[in-house]
Amino acid sequence: MDIAEATRAFVSYLESEKRASPNTVMAYQRDLGSLVAFMERRANDSINKKRAHTVQAIDVYSLRGWLGELARTHATTSVARKIAAVRTWMKWLERRGAITENPSAEIKSPKARKTLPTFLSVDAAEQVMSAPDAASPSGLRDRAVLELLYGSGLRVSELSGLDRLSVSLDDEIVRVVGKGNKERQVPIGSHALTALRAYLAVRPTFAHPKTGAIDERAFFVSVRGKRLNVRAIELLVKKYGALGAGRADLFPHALRHTCATHMLDGGADLRAIQEFLGHSSLSTTQKYTHVSTEHLMRVYDAAHPMARAKKAAR
Repeated sequence: MDIAEATRAFVSYLESEKRASPNTVMAYQRDLGSLVAFMERRANDSINKKRAHTVQAIDVYSLRGWLGELARTHATTSVARKIAAVRTWMKWLERRGAITENPSAEIKSPKARKTLPTFLSVDAAEQVMSAPDAASPSGLRDRAVLELLYGSGLRVSELSGLDRLSVSLDDEIVRVVGKGNKERQVPIGSHALTALRAYLAVRPTFAHPKTGAIDERAFFVSVRGKRLNVRAIELLVKKYGALGAGRADLFPHALRHTCATHMLDGGADLRAIQEFLGHSSLSTTQKYTHVSTEHLMRVYDAAHPMARAKKAAR
């Protein structure tokens, strides 16, 4: 089977059978595309060009050569993700009988340093939330976007894909479709509710200035009446991160992590946060949340006998 043809078939499998999210499909296309491009360059130097373009031409040595090339320009986490993508693809090829051996099984992923995701303090989060201009329609929309990302911990793709029928202000619930097409209901906080109502009051002004068209299905729309896409939301968050808290590196996922961190500090347990964020396993939730020093000290003071003894002595 031709390598390019095999990747297209796998992408089709992800979309139709696995019903993977568009972001997941794009990630696999990007990661596998890197290997395809590498193998095509090798094929041009091969004597048997016809076989060099097939999946049977991929062996341990070609994979190591590809990874060596990636290591010069990519971070360790990026290389590890690409290896995982190729492993999944080649396991699928093996199940289909397109290959008899899986060379990716012999490739080890590089060890990546574990880093904590970016998050904001409570004060910094409040500064970001209040940064949009409440006197303009765009400012009201942006405030609603920020409040929902932070208050309900939504993924940026979930927020972009929100439909008007998915948001119930009366029930204070938003229904989102997360990874793996899993739907969950997430509560809307009081600040977010206020911001959402203010935005909906001015939403009709976002109709296209020339045609008057507006996406009636989408909840958040651009100044041209179209659904607010992921890239626009990312730029919006970076803008107010810089304006409100001096954080030009702020991304939507940092607000999601901030939400989970503040919930943990407020006393929520990891199981509740797992359900709230829509994680399939608790281990994933543990990567997104960490116990702050302040919270840890409060737990220590309340629970450890030596801490209580010190307080009594004072």
